[in-house]
This record gives sequence, C-alpha cells and structure tokens, in this order.
Amino acid sequence: MFTKILIANRGEIAIRIIRACKEMGIATVAVYSEADRESLHVALADEAICIGGPRAEDSYLNAQRIVSAALATHAQAIHPGYGFLSENAGFAGLCKQHGVVFIGPSAEIIAKMGDKDAARRLMKANDVPTTPGTDILKDAQEAVAAAEKIGYPVLIKASAGGGGKGIRLVERAEDMERAFETASSEAEKAFGDGRMYMEKYLNPVKHIEVQLLADEEGNVVCLGERECSIQRNNQKLVEESPSPGVSPEIREKLMETAARAAKASGYVNAGTVEFLMDKDRNFYFMEMNTRLQVEHPVSELVTGVDIVKWQIRIAAGVPLDFTQEDIHVQGAAIECRINAKGPGKVDFFHTPGGPWVRFDTFLYQGYEIPPYYDSMLGKMIVYSSTREEAIRKMQSALCELVVGGTHNNIEDQIEIIRDERFKKGDYYTDFMKTFPKGQ
Repeated sequence: MFTKILIANRGEIAIRIIRACKEMGIATVAVYSEADRESLHVALADEAICIGGPRAEDSYLNAQRIVSAALATHAQAIHPGYGFLSENAGFAGLCKQHGVVFIGPSAEIIAKMGDKDAARRLMKANDVPTTPGTDILKDAQEAVAAAEKIGYPVLIKASAGGGGKGIRLVERAEDMERAFETASSEAEKAFGDGRMYMEKYLNPVKHIEVQLLADEEGNVVCLGERECSIQRNNQKLVEESPSPGVSPEIREKLMETAARAAKASGYVNAGTVEFLMDKDRNFYFMEMNTRLQVEHPVSELVTGVDIVKWQIRIAAGVPLDFTQEDIHVQGAAIECRINAKGPGKVDFFHTPGGPWVRFDTFLYQGYEIPPYYDSMLGKMIVYSSTREEAIRKMQSALCELVVGGTHNNIEDQIEIIRDERFKKGDYYTDFMKTFPKGQ
C-alpha cells in the first residue's frame, strides 16, 4: 500500500480524497495555485506545494509541475480527482514514465474510451446497445447526408468531448453547416480535437449511469445506477440513486451491460458507464467516464462501498474482496450541487446536520471564492430508507443551508426538489427547459 499520495486537484474533491487517505493511514500532499493559497485542502494535507499562477493552465492543468511536485515530495501515487487532468491520457502516461502511480485507468484505456467514436465502435462489437449514429464525419456535407438517413433531429458530438462541450442539436438540414462548424471549433479549442460524429436525438430520455469498480485481475463489480437527468446546459444539477425510473429487472440488465463494456475495454479502477434510456425503458450506451464522478457519494451511500478508498487499493494492486452478489442497493440517496452565480466572499456560513446529512465543500466563513475555476461550491447529500423521506430530508437540509456573501442556486434547488415531477420520479433530461427558474 502507498504511504504518501499527491492530490492533483482542489476544492471539495481534494478534501474528500485527503479524508479517505487519513482514514487509511496514508500521508497526503496538496498542490495549489496562487489563488488557492488559503484554500481548505491546503490546510488539511500533510504537505502542500504551490505549482503556479491562478489560471488552471498555469497550475492544475500543468502536468509537468504536478509530477515534479510528486517526485520532490516522494509521493508514490497521484490521485487526479475529477476534472482538470483526470481523463488526460498524456498525464497518466507521464506519471508512469516517472515511476509515479496514476490512481485511475491506464493511459491506453483513457485514450480508448475518451475517443467517443472508437468507444462506440468497441461497444457495438461487444453487443452493447448504442444510439443510431455515425462514425467520424469528414465535413458538414457528409453530416447532412447522414442526418437524412438517420432522421432529424440529430446531435452533432465531438469525438473527444466531455462536460457538455462540442455538442449541438440540429433539427433542420439548413442549420447543419453552422452547427457542425461551431461544435467542431469549440471541441478543437477545448480538447485539441475537432472531429465530429452524429447520433440520433432521443427525446424524452433519462440520463442513467452505472458506477463500477474493476481490479487488475479482471473482476468487475457494479454499484447500482444513478439518475442524472436534471441538467442545465448539459451540466448535472441533481443526482440520485437508485433511479426512480429503473425497475429491478432493468437494473440487472444495466449492470450486466456496464460490466460487459468495462471488460471489453480492459478497464481497471473506478469508472462510470453512461446510458440514455427512453420512455419504453430501452437504454443505449452514451460514453464511459474514466474517472471518479462528482456524484459518486450517492452510490456509496446506497451500497456501503467507499469508492475513493477502493480506487487507491486497486491502484496499489489490491483485488476486490467482494463480488456482484455482495452488492445490495438499499435506501435512497440524493445529491444537489450548490453552484455560485458569481464571485464573492463568504460572510456567513451554516451547514445543516442530522443523521445521514452532509455538505461536501471547501468553504469556510471568510473564504473568498476565486473566479478562475468551476462554479460548484459544494454538494448537499442526504440518505434515507425511502425516497420519499430522502426528498423531505433534502428539502429540510437545503432550507437550512446558508452561504452568505455570494449569489448561489440554493433556492433553485429547493424548487426542483419540491416539483411534483421530481417527487413522482417522472422526469427527463428536458426537465429544466420547463422549470420556472430554468431560464
């Protein structure tokens, strides 16, 4: 087992990893930008190193500086968290080159599954259902021809995409050229890869994902599914497990399919297979996230499995000590992402308490929120024996949560949780388009 791990991230996820390491008796190294000098993860780690200026490209996206920090502090492994370099095959390869363990899948697997076109073809070859679509399109003219065969509306998607970037909905042939060019340009700037492919636009659909763990011995265990359909601009707002729209029979099929997808790719470590599911409960492979997900806590709560600790164990070569038969999804967990709507200084901060209520965050009273990074301030997470009680618990927790000094979306989240469609579990990815505060 490792004795020291460097966390190549910031904010709440850096703190989450530090806490897991402390419980495992592993020393931690935090890296931070000049803007994060007073951040909580810096104070909680055993050691901390400044790796550059406030902009992400000068610090948290600077692979060479992060690996240098690991070598300087004699850290044996690097945990990338989510975002930043967590799905960067080059970074994973650089770690290996310098003898530092990357806590995640290999560079080869990250590259394979990060190429959405290659991933789709791999899934098709292994009988994993995929949305009707195309391989890589050479230009807008080829896209128009493909859309005529598939049928409008369609989605133009970046092969190297992620985080909602490089995606455009096209409903008419005359809109294709502009959509193709803007999506390709956006993908080129964001990922250095402007290649595009097409999928049939399915609506209404649920966004369902399956969390899994896979060890080096080829064992794959799925930890149930998460419902992630409430989104704004392709960014998730609320996640829950289990999904209210998934029956035990569909859950079993989803997990079997996700496990097959992981084995087909030779996957190792924690990962998530994402699906779209239509009203008839037909589901289709969308993509695989080769990292820890923001919403991993809801899966931990309903299964009792600490995903972060298992990421570390698997990276150290420890095999899973449980099988699929040992996993029983019990109760209900909900997570609401609390996002800032602009910069500010936290002048008052109060978090709710009580059994199975937690707020994962990096905030403290007096903390000045830097304007350079993701807008998420924290994650309100609750668990209960039933979904109905979990909803009531979340309402109570959100009403008690106070983050003074900055505009945020707490009130929006309260309205979402109170919405009758949410309470009934009858909601889809278009939920926010008709939500009163969705504009």
